[in-house]
Amino acid sequence: MRAKERTEFAAVGADAILRLDPSIALTSKRAAINQYDPCFPLAGVPVVAAFYGGFHIMKPSTAKFGIGQVVKHRKFPFRGIIYDVDPVFANTEAWWQAIPEEVRPRKDQPYYHLFAENAETEYVAYVSEQNLIADPSGDPLRHPQADEMFVRARDGAYKIKTARLN
Repeated sequence: MRAKERTEFAAVGADAILRLDPSIALTSKRAAINQYDPCFPLAGVPVVAAFYGGFHIMKPSTAKFGIGQVVKHRKFPFRGIIYDVDPVFANTEAWWQAIPEEVRPRKDQPYYHLFAENAETEYVAYVSEQNLIADPSGDPLRHPQADEMFVRARDGAYKIKTARLN
């Protein structure tokens, strides 16, 4: 790749931006945190996955939902709050293959980590963007980890708790 063709690609993560640079290869999610406000809701921020050395470069996409947003599954009866975003599928191949092929989502889209709940229990879920819709109910979440990471504002929205320094 010629120098003028070297382009920096960034991908959204919950607490940082993942920088993919052809000169240094893959670095940690925290590599470019100083470029973005980590408390900024990530909806609408461009996400890109890029791989060098003969791998595929995907088209940029945009995360539809942001950190702290309450969403629900399109097909299954559960809802949750987003606490992390992967720009593309980042779970195991075995996990992906375990999904029946006729309903298996594409890998080249954002995937969201949720503190999820249904009528019976609370758990952590990993869901593709195509299977999520915004939850307009305004009902509070009962997931205990949501209270550890977020604070609910008077208007019902969830905001990331800020760390206190001594």
